[in-house]
Amino acid sequence: MTENAPRFVLKLQCPDRPGIVAGVASALTRGGGNILESAQFGDLQTGLFFMRVCFTAPETKTLSSFEDLITPVANAFGMDWGLHDQAVKPRLLIMVSKFDHCLQDLAYRWHIGSLPAEIAGIVSNHETARSCAEHYGLPFHHWPVTKDNKAEREAQLIDLIEAENIDLVVLARYMQVLSEDLCGRYPGRIINIHHSFLPAFKGAAPYSRAHERGVKLIGATGHYVTTDLDEGPIIEQHAERVTHANSAAEFVSIGRGIESRVLSRAVIAHCEHRVFINGIKTVVFS
Repeated sequence: MTENAPRFVLKLQCPDRPGIVAGVASALTRGGGNILESAQFGDLQTGLFFMRVCFTAPETKTLSSFEDLITPVANAFGMDWGLHDQAVKPRLLIMVSKFDHCLQDLAYRWHIGSLPAEIAGIVSNHETARSCAEHYGLPFHHWPVTKDNKAEREAQLIDLIEAENIDLVVLARYMQVLSEDLCGRYPGRIINIHHSFLPAFKGAAPYSRAHERGVKLIGATGHYVTTDLDEGPIIEQHAERVTHANSAAEFVSIGRGIESRVLSRAVIAHCEHRVFINGIKTVVFS
């Protein structure tokens, strides 16, 4: 195999039982695949087995030829599975409101090539992020949202997602609550970031309120969006210690740094096909 050989990622989950790994390995071997990475986990609580395999393929083999080899194994074990070409990057739509620190981090990572995705556009209910979009040459959609036009804006959003073949919607501090219909339409395809004070400090100025209460840890959570507000399966989290000596402004600065890192890690893990939804939680391979 050469360094430029095609690389595919197989991602699967199914009821756990003997023979799954052997069946997958045999199918890949028959196609001339060479396994580079393999990670698996059996959840004793749910009885489910999760597996991610990255492998190289002969240049004469296509993704569909491996799908044909894997299908009989997948059917035999009742797998929920997908095969992905690493050369094909997921398409992202980033949504943001006034605070653009998470957007700036994602856009910069995309610019230097460390974000394994294509940013297809930015949607905002404010003009604040336009300069970022213009700086990086990204399409910008300014769609102000009111209670009277919310349904119309969501219809526009759905049209944009479908027209641009969006694989993942990223809520990079987008401060509008999406409807249950929209959330249910794209399960496992919308990621949100929020501070880890929830539910203690909901609403405006959470860092200032946390500072008033003398909080000693601040953090952030990246999670999939579901119809349960801010309670979707968690992908990534991080926290840092703060002290009485930190000002409220420092709380905000530290918090925004954590939010940016956590969201980027969650998005990257998703785009590398390392995240599995396991009921109300996730399995995330490193």
